[in-house]
Amino acid sequence: MATTQTTVLDARAMKRALKRMADEIVELNAGTDGLILVGIQRRGVQLAERLGALIQESEGVDVPRGALDITLYRDDLQTVGPRPVVGPTSLPVDIDGQRVVIVDDVLYTGRTVRAALDELADFGRPARIGLAVLVDRGGRELPIHADIVGKRLDAGMAGPVDVLVQELDGRDAVVVTLGDDAGSEV
Repeated sequence: MATTQTTVLDARAMKRALKRMADEIVELNAGTDGLILVGIQRRGVQLAERLGALIQESEGVDVPRGALDITLYRDDLQTVGPRPVVGPTSLPVDIDGQRVVIVDDVLYTGRTVRAALDELADFGRPARIGLAVLVDRGGRELPIHADIVGKRLDAGMAGPVDVLVQELDGRDAVVVTLGDDAGSEV
């Protein structure tokens, strides 16, 4: 069986999902006071930037944004290779007592989020940590769930999920690959 790619969110649908997610972030956190958005490298950072811009547009507040590179916190680091590429981690403000929303592109096994939680703990103790993901594809291996989800996919139906962002990929879309020879993401 050959692989086929299906676009589950095109650019317009992705924009609508992000707008809804931005509104839900503000609602879940009862406003923007003490709110920090932290994207997981790579595409979570771009999504956090967009969510921050949408919140600024609707609320008139520039919410601080940061980035986490969880490479060294992965529980499968030995499989990454002898010289893993580590990107920047940057938290623009002290997270102690703040409401942090971790932003990622796809939630699958939960292991990436677990690593992000471990890394955040090294920087302080937020009052609350939430999770916003563009796509929740199910298939969890850990008891982790997203508070805010742009699009849910049936884990049994979805192959690898690729989130494409204009900043890195030249277009916005969420694409699912189906077929016998499709790989599986972690």
